[in-house]
Amino acid sequence: MMSMTCHNIDFGTRVLDLVAVGSSSNASIERHSVKSHGKTFTSKFYGARRMICSRQDISRTRVFSTNTSEALLDGVGERTAPVLDSKKEAKMPISLANLFEVVADDLQTLNQNLHSIVGAENPVLMSAAEQIFGAGGKRMRPALVFLVSRATAELAGLKGLTTEHRRLAEIIEMIHTASLIHDDVLDESDMRRGKETVHQQYGTRVAILAGDFMFAQSSWYLANLENIEVIKLISQVIKDFASGEIKQASSLFDCDVELEEYLLKSYYKTASLIAASTKGAAIFSGADRGVTEQMYEFGKNLGLSFQVVDDILDFTQSAEQLGKPAGSDLAKGNLTAPVIFALEKEPKLREIIESEFCETGSLDKAIELVKQCGGIERAQELAKEKADLAIKNLQCLPKSNFRFALQDMVVFNLERID
Repeated sequence: MMSMTCHNIDFGTRVLDLVAVGSSSNASIERHSVKSHGKTFTSKFYGARRMICSRQDISRTRVFSTNTSEALLDGVGERTAPVLDSKKEAKMPISLANLFEVVADDLQTLNQNLHSIVGAENPVLMSAAEQIFGAGGKRMRPALVFLVSRATAELAGLKGLTTEHRRLAEIIEMIHTASLIHDDVLDESDMRRGKETVHQQYGTRVAILAGDFMFAQSSWYLANLENIEVIKLISQVIKDFASGEIKQASSLFDCDVELEEYLLKSYYKTASLIAASTKGAAIFSGADRGVTEQMYEFGKNLGLSFQVVDDILDFTQSAEQLGKPAGSDLAKGNLTAPVIFALEKEPKLREIIESEFCETGSLDKAIELVKQCGGIERAQELAKEKADLAIKNLQCLPKSNFRFALQDMVVFNLERID
């Protein structure tokens, strides 16, 4: 049976609740199942057909369509729908295009502004940054800013987005892009999203300068927001990036790394920015402290779930699907959740990793052992635990298409490993 241990790790002014999942014969997990929040999240319009999303269990999401018309308050209603039998009918996966449809105009404006504020003074650096901006990025982080902004604006009686909301989204995307450019240099990655990385195309010097410039540019715009709480929040994120890289570099090929350390590193490198994005959006909506803290927790849990799913896909998808070599993290000695869980059961895996894959075929053997020892399945459970918590964090928001889109984003993440 699975056991779950909670740890509070204090860093700076914040406490991060981490969950260690392990094996135990006499312990059980207290699960925050999505179905405890209601059997059905939403029914909403996608194009001409209304999509009804039943969420009886977050791992068994099914989407239904109907042409039935009915009066819906503000275009939003709820309706209970049975879970389809996947053996009889194919599941219709959630798409990002549908999720972001309610903020599509906001994202379009964001794209235009990014090119303007980044490239106005430094066309050479903009050309490098365009390699990232134009490489098929999902714009998930600014979309989260817009969705949370609009979902919380109703609480404060706002009729739309403020200038601060829009600027925050632009700052978040610039910071994210800068971190990707630097990550690719540190990881010596040749490809990102199926395209050459910035340092491959322009050289390491230009790549580092491009990342530095975007960090500096985002910091300047951040200061001009003149909100000390948000300034502190986002400034901490940039510090967290460095902390995450240091933690990762100091634990390569370390088979004694614990799950708590992995989660903390994942928070630093991924979840910190998402949590700051969602909390900052709520702050600029004028939401009360309770709501802003729930939005922070939502971003943290969603970010951790996303990172765990990404780490699972590194073992289950092909190089073509990933846009980079499969198993690349393990090859570099970066031990992620599936490996950490598999190491608990397979001593041979430790031997292979500690040899740093010196023998031909040893990496493929290690990947196979991770799959055989249940590392993937236990990592999936961890991703679902974090997703359940993220759904719970959203219950403080009023029902709207924006809240439902946020809930669907949590489900979309899990569908990537379904």
